[in-house]
Amino acid sequence: MEKNFDPNLVSQPNGNYFALPFSVEESRLVILSVPWDVTTSYGRGCAQGPDAIVEASSQVDLHDYHNPEGYKAISTYPISDSILVESTLLARDAEKIIAHLEEGGSEQDEVIQKRLQRVNAASERLNGYVYDTSRELLEQGKFVALVGGDHSTPLGLMKAVGEKHGDFGILHIDAHADLRQAYEGFTYSHASIMYNALREIPSLKKLVQTGIRDYCKNEAAIMRNDPRVETFTDYRIQEEKMCGKPWDAICREIVAQLPQSVYVSFDIDGLSPDLCPSTGTPVPGGLTFHEAVHLVRSVIRSGRRIIGFDLTEVAPSKDEENQWDANVGARLLFKLCNLALL
Repeated sequence: MEKNFDPNLVSQPNGNYFALPFSVEESRLVILSVPWDVTTSYGRGCAQGPDAIVEASSQVDLHDYHNPEGYKAISTYPISDSILVESTLLARDAEKIIAHLEEGGSEQDEVIQKRLQRVNAASERLNGYVYDTSRELLEQGKFVALVGGDHSTPLGLMKAVGEKHGDFGILHIDAHADLRQAYEGFTYSHASIMYNALREIPSLKKLVQTGIRDYCKNEAAIMRNDPRVETFTDYRIQEEKMCGKPWDAICREIVAQLPQSVYVSFDIDGLSPDLCPSTGTPVPGGLTFHEAVHLVRSVIRSGRRIIGFDLTEVAPSKDEENQWDANVGARLLFKLCNLALL
């Protein structure tokens, strides 16, 4: 550990989150970056999220209100540049597929099928990389946090966490249900992460969704009929708040649905879009920053254990002088790290 590191001094950007100098070997929590947004179906840019958050995070003061010494346990896993390169190349295929479908074309078109096969095979390889890397770190006794990229990226981490810790639940904070099957033909679409998690991870016993306010009929059927899924839509939450129910009471109800071991999957668009205006698919409504923090803290206060988390869909603003999205993302990431380390 850097014995001479002084958290009170001006930070010196070094390519690590929060400009921290600590190595993977000497830390408890390791942040894994996955700059990938191949299947993004509306606004692109979240593949640039990890780099944008790294840059913005150097401005985060390190004395956290809930865990003042937590920063000493955080490190950054080296970012693989090849992921971003492949994401950029394959995004062209994905854009052509989406445009073809939006124009009324068929998924069965021979050219489209070849492009889909390329994208799906690459997405499966990415899942394998995330799984292998996460598993290796978990075997070393590390807590693994993932920063995307789009919301498809953490599936490998979820699998590795499930194998390591056994039965667990996911607290899913998002504007979208992400329960679509192979959305737009992409097996591992960002809109399919929770469908795939339920299908591929036997130890996932409960999916508790919060802030959901955009979903299709098929997703609603899953939310209604799958006993593993409990959804607190944003409409339900806001109505209860308007009728006088305290947010703390709502949080306790949400957390009560979770098992003892909890993985937190946080799509930034679960927040109000004034906090993340550049995210790929912003939706009116959502949680405030402090409501989100209180919800995650409620997991800890209940005696449950957070065993992993992801933060996805942060896209840097096109206005280089005003990186609000990355600023909010960096502070949310730091808060998630410090709460997980309690």
